[in-house]
Amino acid sequence: MPAGAERVAGREVELPVIGPAEGDALHVMSFNLRFAADDEPNSWASRRPVMAELLRRELPTVLGTQEGLYHQLTDLGRDLPGHYAWIGEGRAGGSHGEFMAVFYDTRRLEPLEYDHYWLSDTPSRVGSTSWGNRLPRMVTWVRFADRRTGRELVVVNTHLDAESEYARRRAVALIRERIATFAPDLPVVLTGDFNTPAGDSPSYDILTERMTDTWIAAAERRGSAQATWHGYRPPRRDGERIDWILTRGAVTVHVAAVNTFHRAGQYPSDHLPVQALISLG
Repeated sequence: MPAGAERVAGREVELPVIGPAEGDALHVMSFNLRFAADDEPNSWASRRPVMAELLRRELPTVLGTQEGLYHQLTDLGRDLPGHYAWIGEGRAGGSHGEFMAVFYDTRRLEPLEYDHYWLSDTPSRVGSTSWGNRLPRMVTWVRFADRRTGRELVVVNTHLDAESEYARRRAVALIRERIATFAPDLPVVLTGDFNTPAGDSPSYDILTERMTDTWIAAAERRGSAQATWHGYRPPRRDGERIDWILTRGAVTVHVAAVNTFHRAGQYPSDHLPVQALISLG
């Protein structure tokens, strides 16, 4: 019987990597969705059912997505259970361009405030670019209240430039500066596609001076550190993690995982989702 499966009533049942959070824990996922395209064999129409199955199996409490287009995100909203909602804005403004959308379980989390800013010298200017970025890059953040515990946290979601380490360094410096404006006792969770390997880049070093990598801090790791970008090919064990979940403040990390779920050779994205089970305080 393969790992991650058990036998129930005489038949094999595949288990989620983490699954719905229990007790006071929160299940966080970061997932580059790969923008919706019509090119086969990995069109959005082909990938969507596999994506939906993965998300319905895992049911994260909060999900930071990258690259999703507006119609793609509305598809996911329909594919998830009805108690999920999402917040986001296209990087070109309104419904235009890729989103850094944040999905959340409304039974558990209540959004108290949210905002967006662009990774540039003019962060409040929609669609702005600096530092050699060819494309706009941005952040969406949401401050949530946990309906179960009464605690609050901020989820910050981003997608860094794919070409310039200089642009990434400037971007993470801005993100770190903005995170520092939140109350010191307010836990922060940063999700994203950082386009640079954990543990081997200046951008990672800048952020982890003040934040914790959930993969490193986890009491339990489920699976190996797969290369989180795989280009629809079989994942590479112990490869580069360019998708991370980082935390600041009083956060305990119970489990970390990189999810390799696929069906009949079809992966839901060209990235693998990264996941963490955490608790606050």
